[in-house]
Amino acid sequence: MNGAPLHSAGERRPGVSAGDERPGTDREPVRVLLADDQRLVRESLGTLLGLLEGIELVASASDGDEALALTDEHQPQVVLMDLRMPRMDGIEATRRLRERHPDVRVISLTTYADDESVLGALRAGARGYLTKDASGQDIRAAILTVAAGDAALDPAVQHHVVAALGREQAPDRDPSTATPPQLPDELTPREAEVLALIAEGLTNGEIAQRLVVSPTTVKSHVNHLFAKAGLRDRAQAVNYAYRTGIATPPG
Repeated sequence: MNGAPLHSAGERRPGVSAGDERPGTDREPVRVLLADDQRLVRESLGTLLGLLEGIELVASASDGDEALALTDEHQPQVVLMDLRMPRMDGIEATRRLRERHPDVRVISLTTYADDESVLGALRAGARGYLTKDASGQDIRAAILTVAAGDAALDPAVQHHVVAALGREQAPDRDPSTATPPQLPDELTPREAEVLALIAEGLTNGEIAQRLVVSPTTVKSHVNHLFAKAGLRDRAQAVNYAYRTGIATPPG
């Protein structure tokens, strides 16, 4: 997983519930379990969580399987869950946690803010979703908010939820267009979208602005689609996009 910078302090951003304004000194701290496959990220987040008032880190897991086992053992109230992990990813781990421990709240904390990741996590039962450029106070606010039974969504991902609800509530479409065509080399719809924008000549930064995601997220999609399609550079990517019909040559 690609990690974006983590900040230990910062102003609360609009859209994250004001859980950080709830006092943590007159009640037991919220017990938190952290799951992330990158050791450096786990250690950095663990240090950060240890500095947040009203938060107690009870255990750290390196994948979804370990997160389930440590939840059984430590009974946390909130799990901070990475999405891209080996053995069992965060979405499947969230789904199983909700089945085994319905009172445990899950917050997805990840680099990825694409439709597939956001909706997959929320449909699996996550009560919060933060990207890894969240500040320490954003993370604290989200933990306290979901522990109290509410939902906490990073403003950076809210538009994905709104767009998805709009698609689901739209009138039925013609059956011939209801199912999207099969994409080559197991590309995801988002990866195909990024590829089409590469074919338009956009840079990663321009693609990030167009899709309203971070440059780190775009870079991850580019790396994934290059690996899946066996591409070495953007010139090959453009030719591949034209050849597979993902993009149309100009003129």
